Amino acid sequence: MATSEVDAGSKLIYRNVAFNSYGVLNAREAFLAEHPDLAQSVVNAYEKARAWITANPDQAVALYAGEARISEPVAKAVLTERTVLDIDPVPGAAQKAVFEKILPVLVADANVKSEADARAAIDTLFEPKYAAARAVS
Repeated sequence: MATSEVDAGSKLIYRNVAFNSYGVLNAREAFLAEHPDLAQSVVNAYEKARAWITANPDQAVALYAGEARISEPVAKAVLTERTVLDIDPVPGAAQKAVFEKILPVLVADANVKSEADARAAIDTLFEPKYAAARAVS
């Protein structure tokens, strides 16, 4: 979308950041039980990257542009207009609320078996302990 806007002059018709569905890290419960140290290392790496991007936005744009093979203006749009880094990274009520709002769409598109099963899963979906214990080194 950012490429189309920057390179072709496309106009975004509607944008509502309140509809943000967040990015989440996924892991099987068995993996978390067997390798909590690895899970914590991954979360710590994400936190370190988030802190670095916040402290070095120009370098982050250049790095992202090069690695993603996109123009710097597109990378800047993605990182400064579409990426929110100053949110609490510990998953909880805000993320749960978004999943509850988008659940009917997931059911309608047959991405989940039933709304009842999905609602039950939402209650156990988030494991905040890794993000709460995150460390930046």
